[in-house]
Amino acid sequence: MNPAAVEKIAKAVLYEGYMLYPYRPSAVKNQQRFNFGVLYPQSYSEAQKGTDPWMLQTECLLQGSAQTSVEIHLRFLHLTARSVEGRVEATPDADGCSEPEFAPVKSLEVDGQKFYEWQEAVERELIVWPPRISELVRQPQQSAVNLLYSQTHAPILDRDGNVAGQLVRTQQSINGEIYVSADLVSEGVYKIAVRVLNVTPFGGPRCSRREDALMRSLVSVHVILGATDGEFVSLLDPPEALHGSVALCRNVGFFPVLVGEEGQRDTMLASPIILYDYPQIAPESARDLFDGTEIDEILSLRILTMTDEEKAEMRQSDDRTRQLLESIETLPAEHLMKLHGVLRGLRPLQEDAP
Repeated sequence: MNPAAVEKIAKAVLYEGYMLYPYRPSAVKNQQRFNFGVLYPQSYSEAQKGTDPWMLQTECLLQGSAQTSVEIHLRFLHLTARSVEGRVEATPDADGCSEPEFAPVKSLEVDGQKFYEWQEAVERELIVWPPRISELVRQPQQSAVNLLYSQTHAPILDRDGNVAGQLVRTQQSINGEIYVSADLVSEGVYKIAVRVLNVTPFGGPRCSRREDALMRSLVSVHVILGATDGEFVSLLDPPEALHGSVALCRNVGFFPVLVGEEGQRDTMLASPIILYDYPQIAPESARDLFDGTEIDEILSLRILTMTDEEKAEMRQSDDRTRQLLESIETLPAEHLMKLHGVLRGLRPLQEDAP
């Protein structure tokens, strides 16, 4: 597997919908984010009657031998709740001393700079190295996903160096499982199955709230499969002899497609977004706008026409959005013109025969 060949596509899948235009936390459409590839805790999913999944599964075909091996990459976002706390008057102790005290606020303005509560994200990756196919057929493999609870505090200082508040970043623990198995379906053809489960304990009075469940969810989950000494079979355009075997592949929440250079068959991407084989990022799309359903030119022009106040909010939302704003503001004119349209190729017009 060549990671560089699939990295751009995998990144686009990972951050699709991370922040939508108008790229501000106060925008209504950004109040409910992360709608692709979310794997919720099992108890929350069952409480929602299964409408929000706690299990995702991909199955695909691999042509190879007993010596063929498959490398599995499970990738997702681990959400971080960023809350804002303002400093409040503290009660002095008997010696007249007091430690700073803070209280939660929706936003805090310090010397013209505004800080917002928000959900950030950290990329996570688990690599599974299954044994050779022959051994995997005999014994499926299980690996655990264990992410620990963490919390950090970062002071917010005014221009005089005084503490005016703090940013509190909290990550909840997540427990998941990934199962990899293989079955021989015909001579030299194997069905590879990967199942991902979220078994994070989740209960209490707030267990029905989606925003709480998201903090214990695997977000933008996708799986990359790489074969050594073997080739994957396209599920969209399989050889005629394998149509029946492809029909037996069951995918739940995943859509596996071939990725890499056209014709390569050593890498498969199981994406929560429907794609064709060998998806590509247009070379003119040099900025990650987090919204594959929109047009780069329109989004770029809209960002440039924002007011100073709107840009200030966008800049303060998080580092990724700030970098997006700065990249658009410094976009060369010639690059902006390339977004207007491109001619991919010409072909002769076939005139009707007399």
